[in-house]
Amino acid sequence: MTQIISALSDVSNRYQALFVDLWGCVHDGVKALPDAVAALQDYRAGGGTVVLVTNSPKPRANIVEQLKNKFGVPDDAWDTIASSGDSARSAMFRGAVGQKVWFMGEPERDDPFFEPLNVIHDPVTITRVPLEQAEGIVCCGPFDAMADPDVNRAQFLYAKQKGLKLLCANPDIVVDRGEVREWCAGALARLYTEMGGESMYFGKPHPPIYDLARRRLTELDHYVPDNNILAIGDGVHTDIDGAMGEDIDSLFISGGLAAAETKTTQQPDPDALNAYLQKEISSPTFTIGQLR
Repeated sequence: MTQIISALSDVSNRYQALFVDLWGCVHDGVKALPDAVAALQDYRAGGGTVVLVTNSPKPRANIVEQLKNKFGVPDDAWDTIASSGDSARSAMFRGAVGQKVWFMGEPERDDPFFEPLNVIHDPVTITRVPLEQAEGIVCCGPFDAMADPDVNRAQFLYAKQKGLKLLCANPDIVVDRGEVREWCAGALARLYTEMGGESMYFGKPHPPIYDLARRRLTELDHYVPDNNILAIGDGVHTDIDGAMGEDIDSLFISGGLAAAETKTTQQPDPDALNAYLQKEISSPTFTIGQLR
């Protein structure tokens, strides 16, 4: 059974590093969450290392810009970033879905996904083409975040019949932008898989992003054993399942995506929380209403 805590500081001295989700934990898609920022600043001031581990399809440099200029998250609240976007880009430039790809997403927002990745030796040349000419699909998100993923069924049927693989740059199913819930690339990849297509995932809860997060720690000259890492997030099937799969302790933020199910205001209702976790077959080490 999960342990409900009142503040990150209740347990943070047990861990040398945190793998922290962004959306729903550090910001709400509109602005930074002050209590979360303060908790991470305090943790770093005490010598801990914060790796932001996000299912954003954006490259690291673009996430840094977004944190500073859009959400107002100060750079002393974190040390480094591992994004699903960088993990997926690495696979794309190695030819995981061919050279000619059909792109799903918002062009202006997601264009950085296709910028050169200098760490790849001899990368393939990627060209965005219509579906009929494609060798594979690159999905950073839906064309319309408010539309039911099922609107893509006809195109997915055609792609499946052609045997195209779908590279999913963001395994999240939904996110809450302020008070508005939006569909993410993970919902499209789930539909494609249900239809018999092959989807490839690189963010939480899948291993590639955790490998990247550990490499980010190494780049800081930090070796941290897994039993000294705490993963924090509000998605039981991304953040918590991923941590469980990596045998890393976890802190579930119940006031994010599952706020209604766990009856969270400041803290979750214990009975509602346990019922929710049993239903989702999830076992976070700790739970708190909001990161603070």
